[in-house]
Amino acid sequence: MTTAPTTPGPPTGGAPAQPDLAARAAELVRDAVLGDLARRVVADCGADVGLVGVPDPGAAGPGTEGMVLRHWAGTRADLLHDLAVPAGTGLGGRALAERAPSWVPDYRAATTISHHYDAAVTAEDLYAMLTVPLLHRGAVHGVVYASLREVVPFGDVRIGAVTGLAEAAALALAGAAAWCGDGAADPSPRRTGPPPAPAALTRREHEVLRWAATGRTNPEIAAQLGLTCNTVTGYLKGAMHKLGVRNRTELALAARESGLLD
Repeated sequence: MTTAPTTPGPPTGGAPAQPDLAARAAELVRDAVLGDLARRVVADCGADVGLVGVPDPGAAGPGTEGMVLRHWAGTRADLLHDLAVPAGTGLGGRALAERAPSWVPDYRAATTISHHYDAAVTAEDLYAMLTVPLLHRGAVHGVVYASLREVVPFGDVRIGAVTGLAEAAALALAGAAAWCGDGAADPSPRRTGPPPAPAALTRREHEVLRWAATGRTNPEIAAQLGLTCNTVTGYLKGAMHKLGVRNRTELALAARESGLLD
């Protein structure tokens, strides 16, 4: 389990910090916030293992988005430590790519994700897993994992608790970046212009949108709501048109920024 010292708050007066000092301060704050996040996922949310992936484009190869698992709590082995996760691979890579939470009751049996990391997951005896991106104004600061050593569905209470921790951590990281003048702390592209105004979605469009924002596939949404896949696709296309977006990733971001997921 990684640890980091608690850092004091930013100075309230005096000369600005030198660039090297500001960069070091930003690094210490990030380590403290993310290390605490992994621990609190275990302590506060009833997870057996908490992990946090930090964005690292080099981890997935040149020109490819990815992250490295840098913080952990509750692990028994070390196969997940410092593991490189390209966007789109495994459950965490899926959350990174889609900018939306995702979960499975049994990671090993899941058919909606890739299975690049089965050996590491099996070594930790993990089954249920939830991943939540650390998002702030369109920028992703990492991905937090909450995992259990049993096959169980994630209820709204646990999902809400982990999501709340992720939102607080993302806000703290964004604040530290602003104080330190660390432009690299917002590694993802930002949406330009003001957030879109909430669109007049129908009840079903809104319902389907909320499920899609959690990372569920169209067949999973259809089964959950008792609809056909074609009907789910139609509702999603209607929501995309009303929000002026082109894909599911942009849809999740626009919905979150518009307050449609609050």
